[in-house]
Amino acid sequence: MLLGTTKDALKEPPGKEMTKRLRIVAIDGPAGAGKSTIAKALAVSLNIPYLDTGAMYRMVTYAALRDGIDLNNESVVADVAKSMNVVMSSDRFIVDDVDVTDIIRGPQVTEAVSTVAALSAVRSELRASQRSWVENAGGGVVEGRDIGTVVFPDATLKVFLTASPAVRAQRRVAQSGGDVVVIEEQIRQRDHLDSTRADSPLRESNDSLFIDTTELSIDAVVKQITSSVESIESNNNE
Repeated sequence: MLLGTTKDALKEPPGKEMTKRLRIVAIDGPAGAGKSTIAKALAVSLNIPYLDTGAMYRMVTYAALRDGIDLNNESVVADVAKSMNVVMSSDRFIVDDVDVTDIIRGPQVTEAVSTVAALSAVRSELRASQRSWVENAGGGVVEGRDIGTVVFPDATLKVFLTASPAVRAQRRVAQSGGDVVVIEEQIRQRDHLDSTRADSPLRESNDSLFIDTTELSIDAVVKQITSSVESIESNNNE
């Protein structure tokens, strides 16, 4: 994935040397837990960039579907991930000069993205891109499903966000429309696929800050995480 970064420079976890230099907050959790909304607000609060890794998998899925590729053909889909040109901001996503911001959130990509995300060769390629992006950006709030466990295991702070499936479905319907019962079932299926895949399954890190957002406001969660980051950094500087 060509993100204007040094490709293949960070195939392995960067370790504590990098994370001591950079402020990195890893946010993981299932679909609809509020990761994107909270991560964006947190990035503003901490004055560091924001990276949506889930959108990266969606962009690969979009490109593979566009090219008529069998999503179970791991090597070919990985080649797509390597060669595609991507421009990302906090709210716009461009693939090969096409704005796909809305397309990658549509039903076709949503239904297929778990298949692509389960491909080890694709995950390896995107993990390298994610690490290079953070290195070049000078840190960041990075959200996804394996950020604290695999991509940045030595992040400044690792956070695991969750919420009840019913509330997560309601949030998705409020955001994109649809039938809440159908969406809740899709969320449960996605949870199962993400948590049982062989490569980097969705799970909480042993040292992550666990937050159930079911009954919490965005501001409350952002303040809690910001306070935790500041406390960790204060202790590290003593």
